[in-house]
Amino acid sequence: MIGPAAQKKQRVAVNPANQKDSQATMHKYPAMTQPSHTRKHRRRAPGSPLSLLTGLLLLCLTGAIAAEDLQQDNQAIHALLDGLHRDASEARFEDYFARFTPDAVFLGTDRSERWTIPEFKAYAAPVFAEGRGWTYHRVERHIEGSGSTRWFDEVLHNEKLGHCRGTGVVIHSAQGWRIAHYALTMLVPNSIAAEVGRQTQAAEAAAEMP
Repeated sequence: MIGPAAQKKQRVAVNPANQKDSQATMHKYPAMTQPSHTRKHRRRAPGSPLSLLTGLLLLCLTGAIAAEDLQQDNQAIHALLDGLHRDASEARFEDYFARFTPDAVFLGTDRSERWTIPEFKAYAAPVFAEGRGWTYHRVERHIEGSGSTRWFDEVLHNEKLGHCRGTGVVIHSAQGWRIAHYALTMLVPNSIAAEVGRQTQAAEAAAEMP
């Protein structure tokens, strides 16, 4: 029988070979033997100067590209509308109507002038055939919107009608920018608006317009 003292010595006895292997492991892999709370983890802070600078550069680059694209689109739309007025002035029938979408609508200065493209062509064909057309010079123009749909307003000058305003919508298609809607109105100074209104109503009454 083993006495209490011998049992205690037996429980704490360590095999010298095992002790040597354990020390070798600690020397070779020190990190494995350290408690997790004593290890130092080195991670880059989420708001580090490098990451902030990278984000700022990407933001500036994206904004510059968007601004350049918008400028190019606006130049193309200006060219489209300037070409429309030039083709009308030179009575170039095919070139003029090629600037519209097939389902476009044109609103003229007269109350009755709401035309689809086939209706507008029927009105313009005899006029253009005589080489007359109509001439409007751009005074100013504003283009708004983004993406594949834009809208515009422009002030024009006509020798007979004076200042007019054109408004409309252009869309980007496989053929480039095309006019989907155009409305032409006469600009009437407020000082004579009442008189013009009376004359307009008298003309409509004479023509028996509802």
